[in-house]
Amino acid sequence: MDISGKILQLLPLQTGQGKNGQWKKQEFILETADTYPKKVCIAVWGDKIDMSGVTPGAQVTVSFDVESREFNGRWYTDVKAWKIVAGSKAGGSTPASEPAPTFHNAPGGADDDLPF
Repeated sequence: MDISGKILQLLPLQTGQGKNGQWKKQEFILETADTYPKKVCIAVWGDKIDMSGVTPGAQVTVSFDVESREFNGRWYTDVKAWKIVAGSKAGGSTPASEPAPTFHNAPGGADDDLPF
């Protein structure tokens, strides 16, 4: 999935030691440019993504996966980025410039029209 918007805030870098070794996570808040803007907290794990274009105020498009896990009877959901493209047009998860579909009557007379 993809989402576009403006970076509002970079959260502090988190690091730790797990059973598979050292880990680090960077989270940031993205605001969409939809009619009703939404704020989304997105996480970047490890060194997989170039974070050079991720600065407050930057317009980006983020490709991400949503993942949930259960711990002690509670569910936790993460939005994990796997690609960030800086300088992209903001606009949310769907293009706003896409024209609305147009419908035309089928050939035939008025007797062929459906009542609904």
